[in-house]
Amino acid sequence: MKNPIKQISTFCMVCLILVIQGCTIPKDKPLQIAVSKASHDYVKWLKKGDSLVIVLNLYKLPLDSAIKQLRQCSGLLLTGGEDVQPDLYGKEDEITFCTETDPARDTLELTLIRKALELKMPVFGICRGEQILNIALGGTLIIDIPDYLLQVSGQETPAILHQSTDYLQCFHPVNILHHTILYSIVKCDTGTVTSNHHQAVETPAPDLQINAQAGDGIVEGIEWKKPQGKSFLLGVQWHPERMDTANALSGKLLKQFIFQSRLFDKSKSNSY
Repeated sequence: MKNPIKQISTFCMVCLILVIQGCTIPKDKPLQIAVSKASHDYVKWLKKGDSLVIVLNLYKLPLDSAIKQLRQCSGLLLTGGEDVQPDLYGKEDEITFCTETDPARDTLELTLIRKALELKMPVFGICRGEQILNIALGGTLIIDIPDYLLQVSGQETPAILHQSTDYLQCFHPVNILHHTILYSIVKCDTGTVTSNHHQAVETPAPDLQINAQAGDGIVEGIEWKKPQGKSFLLGVQWHPERMDTANALSGKLLKQFIFQSRLFDKSKSNSY
């Protein structure tokens, strides 16, 4: 006859091992991405990179709630939209060149950027998102591209169409600068993108550099000058969420952002 006390001891030991294993081996969980202002296109694009991704729309949340939500995420996507208030980059006298603005959104995104960089969380800016990234770090914007080109080169008709009433058909080529993070991701010198903007980066922030330009010299992308020890950060002026992901300037950027967010998520899990 088996010893009942020994059987109970063995059972308890097995239970203890299972409990310990359950605590120390993390289960796979969906990736959470914070979006400064979400829309169907951005959500659909992110889910092409990871069908299980959870998108948290932080727009219109109180700042303290937005920061709390951001802390639960593993990446921050800054999306397109209204013009950033020109007083934030020293051009308040030129506000008549702006179209619609959203001061509350400006405050929200500047707060999110600072917190994300403090956490070393991956940050990806698209269109307005690229512009406010540059502003947050101390750069300036061209407040109106047609007026700027007219002043600089006398061009009354821009050589490249950066904005159109049919924004889905506003395509133009961009040149990717070698020896940049962007080039290492997309592995191409040029590409065709779709965009819709009348503002652009003028002077990159001190810690940022240009990684892509249109043929007329307009800045199309920014990144860290010295990325070592910093979070992944990339900004593009075009709209990859409106493009076919077979295009490297959409699909490869999406894949890299998701990859970097997963790395950050893993580093957070390992720190607990």
